[in-house]
Amino acid sequence: MRITHVEHLPPRNGRHADWPGQIRPEVVDAIRAAGIDRPWEHQARAAGHALRGESVVIATGTASGKSLAYLAPVLSVLLEGARAPNGRGATTLYLAPTKALAADQRRTVGELAAPLGSAVRPAVYDGDTPFEQREWVRQYANHVLTNPDMLHRGILPAHPRWSSFLRALRYVVVDECHTYRGVFGSHVAQVLRRLRRVCARHGSEPVFLLASATAAEPGETATRLTGLPVTEITEDTSPRGEVVFALWEPPLTEMHGERGAPVRRTATAEAADLLTDLTVQGVRTVAFVRSRRGAELISLITQERLSEVDRSLAGRIAAYRGGYLPEERRALERSLHSGELLGLAATTALELGIDVSGLDAVILAGYPGTRASLWQQAGRAGRAGQGALAVLVARDDPLDTYLVHHPDAVFRRPVESTVLDPDNPYVLTPHLCAAAAEAPLTEADLELFGPAVPDLMPLLERRGLLRRRKAGWYWTRRERATDLTDIRGQGGRPVQVVEDGTGRLLGTVDAAAAHTTVHDGAVHLHQGRTYVVRRLDLEDSVALVEEASPPWTTMARDTTSVSVLETDTEIPWGEARLCFGSVEVTNRVVSYLRRRLVTGEVLGESGLDLPPRTLRTRAVWWTVTEDQLDAARIGPETLPGALHAAEHASIGMLPLFATCDRWDIGGVSVPLHPDTLLPTVFVYDGHPGGAGFAERAFHTARDWLTATRRAIAACECDSGCPSCIQSPKCGNGNDPLHKRGAIRLLTELLRQVPPEPSPRRSTAPTAPAP
Repeated sequence: MRITHVEHLPPRNGRHADWPGQIRPEVVDAIRAAGIDRPWEHQARAAGHALRGESVVIATGTASGKSLAYLAPVLSVLLEGARAPNGRGATTLYLAPTKALAADQRRTVGELAAPLGSAVRPAVYDGDTPFEQREWVRQYANHVLTNPDMLHRGILPAHPRWSSFLRALRYVVVDECHTYRGVFGSHVAQVLRRLRRVCARHGSEPVFLLASATAAEPGETATRLTGLPVTEITEDTSPRGEVVFALWEPPLTEMHGERGAPVRRTATAEAADLLTDLTVQGVRTVAFVRSRRGAELISLITQERLSEVDRSLAGRIAAYRGGYLPEERRALERSLHSGELLGLAATTALELGIDVSGLDAVILAGYPGTRASLWQQAGRAGRAGQGALAVLVARDDPLDTYLVHHPDAVFRRPVESTVLDPDNPYVLTPHLCAAAAEAPLTEADLELFGPAVPDLMPLLERRGLLRRRKAGWYWTRRERATDLTDIRGQGGRPVQVVEDGTGRLLGTVDAAAAHTTVHDGAVHLHQGRTYVVRRLDLEDSVALVEEASPPWTTMARDTTSVSVLETDTEIPWGEARLCFGSVEVTNRVVSYLRRRLVTGEVLGESGLDLPPRTLRTRAVWWTVTEDQLDAARIGPETLPGALHAAEHASIGMLPLFATCDRWDIGGVSVPLHPDTLLPTVFVYDGHPGGAGFAERAFHTARDWLTATRRAIAACECDSGCPSCIQSPKCGNGNDPLHKRGAIRLLTELLRQVPPEPSPRRSTAPTAPAP
């Protein structure tokens, strides 16, 4: 039986209100012309805060009308500004995490504001904007739609050229702000502080209007993001149709994986089957998948199966992911809006707010990492108020398996808090340099950037990055200060994927992912075509590929070691110790597996010769003693496998407690670690300086490790499988692993957990190199 649980989410009636009196009547008429007579209560409340000059975050469900809540005051202030007797009038800035969302919002604003004529002049300003159009945007647009990357690299460094726009800036809209988490969110928080500083120099103090998916403590998160007090609105008063939500576990196959473990049918294959069946029935569907490769695979398999039924249907399926060229993305978006496409396999590039109306079903090929993202994706169906279907297809993964067998963890638990740390010195250092390049930093500016700044300024002076003079701190170098960091934490310039023989650019891959995704021999998918990487040139950041059709996919393997740099906090758990602090991680991709398409059967492994990479980051770790091992009946022959299994499962379960993905974090287990001199398990953030996930793990360790033990114990396999203790990214080929030993080890560890730990933390920053 594939379906493990069906949840019926009942319909909800909506509650209307009236727009605040300060909204211009012309704007109210334009909204009515779009078919909306009255706003929902939460829309009117959010608009009221904005009009009173109060920053506000609206955190309600998908399709609840968050866009209109901020567009009503935005359009009203733009209309007032356009009718001012002199000057440019008011301007507004819109920030989206993706180019696709900004393009979609440009369409929405253009349609809604059409009755207002030239009073509203929206324009997108991002990396795809032709250079000849950029000057027009700077001089004439009064509603500019962009992303944090362009704000960081293009607008703030050139703020004198934007002076008339910034001087008149009234509102900054931060859409989908729940996506600004971890290291990316920490960078964006500092970019917004730089924006506030530059605006103040030009004489403006904009109000921030934030929109978020349902999230825990959205006001507190928005305050951390902007550095300003933010009012939160969380009650959703919009109507909703009934949603039938099924949890789906693929069946076991006759295949066997590593160490003879049973193998389930892949979530990719199951999702492709579901997408095929729904398309044949005329059901408009989006299948969300975790990876670019997965999106391409689902699209390809669905097209092949539909062509056997009705060749005309195969052309109505496509993949949508990041890494496409701009013209490819725009064409897919147009086809989706027009209804030409009936089914789409998409990564989170489509999740973020694009208004896709008329969808009947959503398939989630694997848990998306957070409950916030789960409900954001599931909410794409039924957007016009009709009933909808959502299906979560579990991957062969500890967390997915746990969730489809524990529906309360999906449907009864609140969404997570968004984790970000703007004071991370690895994040803060390059933004202080960028701010000094924009205008000399003064003593009065330092408070804006957080409490860690006074300790960092002398370090930047000693490194010759900043020079202190009477007027403040100055940037001293010829190169652009914004080049010190990539705000998405991807590290280095993207690797270009180039077709060998023709020289055609197929797309790009993030530098941080190049070692694992476009190594020599890797299978790379693009627009439904399969390529094999002939050579990865790290020096020139180019991966040369040739078209091929191997009957397998590839998956990279790596090895990792950890050394402790500093222990910030240590809590006794009886004889065991739970610690949090700074570590250095050394990682090297050593080989890759070839797995048969659809079944996932391992066909072979090939070695790779790639350089090691080091990372200074934050980690949580725990140690056990010899007496505890004796109590758990774990001998020297069992210990490595028990630690290794507990490490894998705990990494797989952490996304249930922190807004992270298992690929955002890493781990190492050692029977005798040279720094602790004890058996030790580490779980660390996969970003320089940390991203807040390991710290969240430290503070929720009791619940996190208890859930880990339950997940291992509940799995029906005998000695371990991908659903409990095997990891898809293990550099040791998932060897050794000892399932029963891990259960006994975690049971003994948790037996002496104190009731309420109250750690003492050191807040002194480390000294990072930008």
